[in-house]
Parts: sequence; C-alpha cells; structure tokens
Amino acid sequence: MRCVVNTPDASAEHRHPRHTVVIASGGLDSTVLAYWLAARGSRLTLLSFDYGQRHRVEVNYARGIAELLGSRHEVIDLTSLGVLLTGSALTNETMPVPDGHYTDTSMATTVVPNRNAVMLDIAVSVAIALRADAVAFGAHAGDHTIYPDCTPTFVDRFSRSVAAANDGLLPEGFEVLAPFVSMSKTDIVRIGTALAVPFARTWTCYRGQDTHCGTCGSCVERREAFRDNDINDPTVYQSA
Repeated sequence: MRCVVNTPDASAEHRHPRHTVVIASGGLDSTVLAYWLAARGSRLTLLSFDYGQRHRVEVNYARGIAELLGSRHEVIDLTSLGVLLTGSALTNETMPVPDGHYTDTSMATTVVPNRNAVMLDIAVSVAIALRADAVAFGAHAGDHTIYPDCTPTFVDRFSRSVAAANDGLLPEGFEVLAPFVSMSKTDIVRIGTALAVPFARTWTCYRGQDTHCGTCGSCVERREAFRDNDINDPTVYQSA
C-alpha cells in the first residue's frame, strides 16, 4: 500500500486509481481534488460528514458537486459524536468563530480533534466494502500550522495504520491520497481553474450563514487564493 503526499505532475508516471472514495466537504479543496481525480479517469464516490458543524450547509454543496460529476454521494451522520466535541468553534455555537488568518493563534479554536482521522477511517471502511483502490482528502500546506491531521507526517502514519488494521483486506495497490498536502490554496485554485471547477458552487465559510462572511480564516484564505492568481473570485461575501 502506498500513500501519496505530493501532487504528481500530469506527465509523471503514476498509477491513477480506478475508484476513489473522496472526503468531500463541499469546499474548494475537496472539489478541486474530485475534479482532478475525475480528469484522470477515476470513478468517484464522494463521502460527506455531518458532525454537527455550524457550517453544515457545506454538505448540500458537496451533493451538488456530486451531481455535476455524475458521482455517487453519501452523507455519514456523526452528529452524536459532534455533540461531545464541544471545545471547537465549529461544533459549539456558543464559541465565536475567529476572524483572521490561519497563521493567527486564534484559529486554534477551529480545531475539531482527530476529525480527518475519523473521516478517513470511515472512508477506508467504505472503500474496502466497495472494492475501491484509493481514498483521498484535500489537505493542503495552509492547514499545517493549525491542523495536525493535515500534514505529510499524518498522511504517512495514517497510511501505515490502514495497512496494519486491514492486512489482507485492502484491494491491490490501495492508496491514501493527499496530492495537495504540500501545496497552497493559491496552487489549488490555479489547478481548479485549469479544470473548469465551478468555484461558485463550493462553500468555504466556517460561519455557515446564507453567504460567505469574508472575514473568518477560511474565507480570508479563499479570497487570497483568487487574488494571488489574479483570477476573478465568484464568491459573494458579506464583507467587502
């Protein structure tokens, strides 16, 4: 079993998965990832999670992306778990979502403990049941400062855990894919633009209101990615 923790160049030798279970939040990163895999001929199953996040509107956006791609979409109900995860501004509505940038220490309040590991473990189980040969998630370098389960080290160690926990069960050549993990969101927007990703049909904001707030860490990073590429940002923000 392999883990892929950097973006393979389109011309590089790489075994593209036949069927990938993608952690699909409805956000920009996972949507570009889905389009990137689809462009390489992979069949997709998109897996979204409702863990009681205040921005669960993102699940509806993931459903829409699945429809555009003609892919299967499943929503995993983890709301009973979310009730116990009260220490994060994403699951506890009494805690304010901080404004700023991901490099700000205030962003630590948006950590949901072990979130990606939980989601990926479920995705691996689904992949084995479906005989899919890969799972993928859209972690990127901008996440590293705040989220420990978005790093190359995590991907490597998680892959080893998967191999040990499922010895003899994994399809041949099974991979844990995090192709954007060493890239910035600016890079991801550039890739998505080349793939004609419908950015306006993705959701980023942690506040989960009718429109993107424009000031939370996630929105700030999204805005910067379009600006740094000199690409029109189709997102409607509450804050100019």
